[in-house]
Formats: sequence, C-alpha cells, structure tokens
Amino acid sequence: MRKYIMTFLLVIACLSLQAQNNKSFSVLAYYTGDDKQINDFEVEKLTHIIYSFCHLKDGKLNVDNAKDSIAIKHLVSLKSKHPQLKIMLSLGGWGGCENCSAAFSTASGRAVFAKSVKEVNDYFKTDGLDLDWEYPTIEGHPGHLYQQADKKNFTELVKVLRDELGNSNELSFAAGGFKKFLDESVEWEQIMPLLDRVNIMSYDLVNGYSKVTGHHTPLFSTNKEEESTDKAVEYLLKLGIPSHKLVIGSAFYTRTWKNVENVNNGLYQSGVHTGGVSFKDFKNTLTEEKGWKYFWDKKANAPYWYNQKEKMFATSDDIASVKAKTLYVIKKKLGGIMFWELGLDATRNGMVNAIYELKTK
Repeated sequence: MRKYIMTFLLVIACLSLQAQNNKSFSVLAYYTGDDKQINDFEVEKLTHIIYSFCHLKDGKLNVDNAKDSIAIKHLVSLKSKHPQLKIMLSLGGWGGCENCSAAFSTASGRAVFAKSVKEVNDYFKTDGLDLDWEYPTIEGHPGHLYQQADKKNFTELVKVLRDELGNSNELSFAAGGFKKFLDESVEWEQIMPLLDRVNIMSYDLVNGYSKVTGHHTPLFSTNKEEESTDKAVEYLLKLGIPSHKLVIGSAFYTRTWKNVENVNNGLYQSGVHTGGVSFKDFKNTLTEEKGWKYFWDKKANAPYWYNQKEKMFATSDDIASVKAKTLYVIKKKLGGIMFWELGLDATRNGMVNAIYELKTK
C-alpha cells in the first residue's frame, strides 16, 4: 500500500512540476487582425495576445479607430472562456513611433502618457502595455527623431509607467535583437527590475535594407559577426537579466531577395530585397513545382530556400526552427516565445501548435 501511495505522490509531483513549467513558458502573439479573424485560431494555446498597434496622439496612448476598439473589446471578451489569456496593447511598431522621442523627452510628457495608459487599460480592461519604440537612442525608421537623451528618458518612462500601472498590469517592451540596440539603446540594469519581460525581436536581423542575403531569424550565429537569437540572449544573461524575463522572437514570414546568383544556394550573396511570404502560404508558394529548393543550416538551426531559375532567396522560421527555439527556451529556462504575427500562421497544425506541443510534452 505504501508503495502505491509513494507512486501516486510522485505522479502528482511530476504533474505539478509540468504545470509549473507550462505556466512559466509564455506564448505571446502579436496580432493586427480584427474581431473576427481571431476566432479562426486556437487561442487556448496562447498566454498573451498583444494588440498591435496603438499610437501617440497629443502625447497620449490612442486607440486609432472604431475597428481597433471593437477588436480590443472582443479580445478581452475571450478571457471569459480562456482565463489564462492576457490581452495587452502595444505602442508604436516600425514606423509607428515618430513622436516618441519628443513626447517622452520631458517629465510632464511621460506623466501624461503614463496616465493615459492607465485610463485606456482601465477602460478596455486590458492587462498592460508593450512598448514597441523602434528605437530609442539609435536610428530606426527613416526620418524619425532619435537622440542620446532617449536612453535615460526610456528609463524614466518605464519608471513612471510602473508607478501608474502598479503591479496589477504587465509592462514589457520589444527590443531589437542586434548588437547596436543591445549596446546603446536602453539602460538594461535600470529598467529590467521594473518590467515583466523583454520581447527580443530576434528576427529581421538581416532586414529589407540589406543588399546581401542571410538568415533573418537564426537561433545561432554561424560566424562571430552574425546576429542571432542566442547571441542576444547570452548578451542579456551576462548582464544579469533573469532568464525568465527573456522572451525570444520568431518570424512567421520570409525575407526574400531577387537577383541572387546560384552561389552557396543563394546564402550570403548580393541581391535586391522584395516581398515576403506568410507561413500559412509556404506550402503553396515555396514549392519544388515552382522552382524552390529547401535547405537547413545545421549550425544556425535555420531554414532557407533558393530558386535557381528565378534567382530568388528566402529566409524565415518554419516548423523545424520554431521547435528548435522552443527547446532552447526550455533548456535555458527563458520566459517564452513571442512572434510576429498571429495572422500569418496556419489556423491549425501551424507554428503556434508546434510550440504548444513541445511546451506541454
């Protein structure tokens, strides 16, 4: 009898540990869709939906239009069926934070913004804010103001937001996953104790401005100079940032180049950036029938495709690489995975499902 009791207690302990691990592994979906598209997805496999994007208007957090308002209200209503789910609002995005540097340059400006965030969160009953300012201190979207003072001002912004929101709302920010941002943009030691997490944008590491192909969202660097997810994570861990506050990013879309010669299957070659492909369209677009050949970089843990006839190259995450990232999160005891963006995934048996199956294994 005692043997059975001990076995029972061990099973309970294992289940408890698994539940604890599942709870600490967040799956955060950036989402740009409406109140209807979200119903096509398996929301129960997510822990967070980050509605993207809100912007500044007269220095305040602004929900831009009725469509956004309806979408946010619907997302919040999903919590009644999915109590684990948190709905957050995101400020900015690429091209969406033109006035951030100026607005956050004064104490009064930061106070006005923080108060508006609290009011908007209270009105919609959302769970917090994700700051997606691209970028403080260094050049981001062409023409947007950036200045050295942004670094300190970002710290002061985080402080006043935390004071205003208290501990009942979550506060996070999206960080560039490349060395210049990591080195220069923010005061990591000052801000991270006040934040729930940092969402590392470990994608677009080779972006649309690049005239040379490469992995845009690799897990590991293939050479000392190459940016990667692991490189950003190790940088932050060495600063003493708690691992559970680090969330890595996955891309549900390709970066694609044309005019790429058939050397090294198009990898690390010159080319002209062109439109990308959503993950949900991979099976109909990046096919052998259309001239595409699939490759797997074992060192980078990243896929890529080359079309010899069309002289085109594509780089992205796929099921294999997102599984590798999920296992990396588990091994490193990180906070989870976020991705851009939910509407690009297949509604069933896609990238989210691949993360979820390994997370709950």
